[in-house]
Formats: sequence, structure tokens, C-alpha cells
Amino acid sequence: MGRHELIIRGGTVIDGTGAPARTADVAIDGGLITELGVVGGSAARTIDATGLLVTPGFVDIHTHYDGQASWGERMIPSSWHGVTTVVTGNCGVGFAPVHPADHGRLIELMEGVEDIPGAVLDEGLAWSWQSFPEFMDALDGRPFDVDVAVQVPHGALRLHVMGERGANREVASHEDIELMAKLAREAIEAGALGFSTSRTLNHRTSRGEPTPTLTAEADELVGIANAIGATGQGVLQVVSDFTDPDAEFAIFRRMAEESGRPLSFSLVQTRGDSWRRQLELLAAANADGVVMSAQVAPRAVGLLLGLQCTLHPLLANPVYREVAALPLAERVEILRDPSFKARVLAADAAQGPNERLGGRVLQAFARMSVVQDPPDYEPDAASSIAAAARSLGRDPFDLAYDLLVEDEGRALLYVPLLNYGDGNLDAAGEMLAHPNTVVGLGDGGAHVSTICDASFPTTLLALWGRDRDHGRLDLPFLVERQTRATARAVGLLDRGVIAPGYRADINVIDFEHLSARRPEMRHDLPAGGRRLVQAADGYVVTLVAGNVTYSNGEAQGPLPGRLVRGPQPAPEPAPRPGGA
Repeated sequence: MGRHELIIRGGTVIDGTGAPARTADVAIDGGLITELGVVGGSAARTIDATGLLVTPGFVDIHTHYDGQASWGERMIPSSWHGVTTVVTGNCGVGFAPVHPADHGRLIELMEGVEDIPGAVLDEGLAWSWQSFPEFMDALDGRPFDVDVAVQVPHGALRLHVMGERGANREVASHEDIELMAKLAREAIEAGALGFSTSRTLNHRTSRGEPTPTLTAEADELVGIANAIGATGQGVLQVVSDFTDPDAEFAIFRRMAEESGRPLSFSLVQTRGDSWRRQLELLAAANADGVVMSAQVAPRAVGLLLGLQCTLHPLLANPVYREVAALPLAERVEILRDPSFKARVLAADAAQGPNERLGGRVLQAFARMSVVQDPPDYEPDAASSIAAAARSLGRDPFDLAYDLLVEDEGRALLYVPLLNYGDGNLDAAGEMLAHPNTVVGLGDGGAHVSTICDASFPTTLLALWGRDRDHGRLDLPFLVERQTRATARAVGLLDRGVIAPGYRADINVIDFEHLSARRPEMRHDLPAGGRRLVQAADGYVVTLVAGNVTYSNGEAQGPLPGRLVRGPQPAPEPAPRPGGA
């Protein structure tokens, strides 16, 4: 019998294929899984997984770690939640290709679209590149705690080729399209996994200008897609408001159909049932052999509000603004003064609803609740601030004021927005169960002071596989959605499955105690920038390429993750090791 580098013994293996769970050992050598079943022999290291789940590492195909990967090593908080591969460059935003004169424009675009402070990007980005292949070269060889793959962003591409005309959303000429297509193809050939674009009014620069790609015409989108299709590899990713679902979907279907490349789009519940129409169109496309998928979220996309965050209910209050720039501790001390609070409440009462900045969201007390530890991501109306205020005979704004200063001003409030039109997550469950969807939209690395959804993989398993009273989904199905399905969606066929020959990216999970913790604010970005992070319980061990990267939430050992260049083929079974 051979001696292995590592054996995970006696775990309940959910292998990522959707097959039922089974008790098995997993042997690992040279960064690959070499045996699965009853494994004999010895190992340099053994992990006892008795009573624990053993799953593939999670593949998160929708992140924005473009900047963080260029200056940091750990893709936190995603890597705290069992993620072992991240795909960046989504939604048409990124930092290459770029002319030196346009550094500021790309920072403004990322700052506005993804809520990453400009000062952080200005200090953190080295800008040692201009072309997209040069950007990948800058990442290549850097050590990470996860594997990192990149996509070429349409916003940067359009600005690079068209300059001011691209920023102003002018119609691209034939020559513009040819050059964008050429550069996109070069990026794919150099190892970019795909191409991404944005067609939503929610995406604006920090100056409030719409994203350069908002109104790009079908000829431009299809022209770029076809150039990528000529390489025989690469995927397409899009986000849209779907104001005209059929017409918009027709453009995306044409991109996928003519290029022959898989396309995914973001799908959430906004108003009404338009998301169901998108699923109908998606199913019809796949039935016709056009490979498309929808990226869906396992919970609501919601805002975190607090005195440390970008947004909170006091934000537009003229009296509060007198102290808004003070350090948190000083602000909290002043806010606790009854006379100051009385002034704030009086100013709020004097403001009409239309005068309150974002009042419909920032003072949506009927949908707003306090973030507990662990958070409740499916709060009902009875737990809202409005309901609590009624029971206490108080004004909701008055109660929210007191809640915000709790925990020395570190308290957080939660407002679920997308996927919560019915006051519950039934729509999210319906999307998750659809055969043409994959899990995405966690946005790790982005929205650093308003949203913390990199914990989606934990919610996927804990809420839908264990905690929900109704609509629970089978655990093997949920694991497959976050492992093999996401890996296949972007062409990474060497991971997402526990079987001989696959990468040894693995989670050992205490499923009974699996939970996302209450988010907290840290000031550890370049220039002292702040970001929300969220720890987890239940991840006993996470391995990347056979190396333990986290143990019970604590960082471990080497940094085995690297830049992934291009699609990866499905492996041949690895030979069994020899020796004593």
C-alpha cells in the first residue's frame, strides 16, 4: 500500500455530481485527489472527518476581486466561506485594457458601480499594465488563498478603444467594433475566462454617469462575442435591467447562438413576475441547443445600514450632517446626548418624504430589521423596526436612532431588496431549483460598505439544505450547484468534483453548526479603506490544491492559489502513488 500526502478519513462525501452522500475516505497527492473509497495505507497527514461533510471547494463565478487580487493575497471574505476559486471581472468593470490617461476614469467606474472607494483603488493599484494580457501577467505568479480567474470587462475595453465617445455611450463604428473584438480575442487567447458587459442603469460612475456600455448596440455586442467564439473558448457574462425582457433576451441569445459560446446573465426578482418570463426564454434557448444560464442568488440582495456604513437612516438629516464627518466614537457620544437627538428628530419631522435622500430605502422601517448574530436572512414583517416601534408606542425613526448607536455605533440594520418582493425567499428557491441556473451574484470584493453577500455559499447550504421550514432542497443538489455547475459554467472542468484526478480543492464541514456570522467593519484596505467582512462557523478545514488554507476559520500555512489561465480540461484519473 502506498503512502499518501494526506487522507481525509470517514467523512460523509457529497462529491459535487449530485449523487447521494456516502461515507468514504479521500486520498490526496500532488494537489490532486488520487483515491476515493476505502483508502488503505498511511499518510503524512490525516484529517478525521467522522460525522462531517466532505464537499468540493466552492467555485464562485461572480466576484469583483480585480483590485484586491492585485494588491492582496487573501480573497476574504469569500475564502472564509469555503470558496476555493473566484472569477473576477464581472459586470463589465475592471482595470484593463487601459491607457495611462484613463486610470482615473476606470477608478470612477469601479467606485460608482461596485462601491469600492476611489482612494483605496488609487493607492492599491500599481497600474503596471496597459493591455489585458499585461494585467494577467501582473497577477500571474502572485500567491493567493484561492485560485483567481479573470474576465475582460466591456467598460474598460470600450473606453480604451473609443475614448470620450465610449464614455459618452456613442454608437460604435465598424472600426471600433473590430478593434474591441480584436482586443477581446487577444485577452481570451492570453487566458481570460470570458467577457462581461453591463446594461443596467443601476451601474453608474462615482460622478453619476451611466456605465459606458449601457446602450451598446447589438452589432457591438455580437461582434465582440463572435470574435471570442472564433477562439473556441471563453464565456460571456451580462447584467441588464430587462426593461423589455423579450427584446433584451433576444440580444443575449444572439450573442450566444452566433458565437457558440456559453452566456450567463444575472437574474433577480425585482417587480412582478418578469423573472419567470426570463426563465421561460432561458429554457427555450437551451432546448434549442443555445447554451445559456442565469446566475441567481440564494437569498435577498439587501443593504446593510449603520453608522460605519455608506448608508443609514440618519444620512440625509441636516442636524446629523453636522457631525457626520467625525470619527465613530465621537459621533456616538454626541448622538447619545438627548438634546442632540431631539434636534435630529425635529429635523426629520420637518422634512417631507421627498426631501429624505433615498427615503424609501433608508427609512423603509417596515422592511428593516436589526442584524443579529447569526443574521436572519428571511425576516418577516413582525421582526421589523416598524413592528417593534408599534408595540412600544414609538416612532420608527426614533427607535432606529437608538438602535444605530448600540454596540458603540457598530450596530447594523438590514433591508432586503431584490428577491424579496413577496416578503420571503420563495422566488429565490424557485430560481435555485431551475435546471438552467447556477449560483452567483455574491459580489465578493465589491459594495464594501453596503453589502456583504460573499457568504452566499454558506446561506445556500445552511438555509436551503437545513433551516428553511418549507421549500428545502436536497443537499447533494445544492452542493452541485456551487461546485460542478459553477465550474462548468466557466469552463473549469478540472475542479468541482471529488473524484480521482480532480483538483484537491475540498471543504470539510460541520453541517450542524454551519452558519454565517454577523458582518463587521474592518479598516484594512489600502489607504485605510473600510470594508464589511463576514466570518463563518462550521468550516472545519478548507483545502486548495491539497493544502490546508483555513482550519476552523483561522488562516493556515501556504498560499497555493494562483491565476488560472483559460479553461481547464476534465482530468484523466490520477495514477495511484507507489512506495512504502
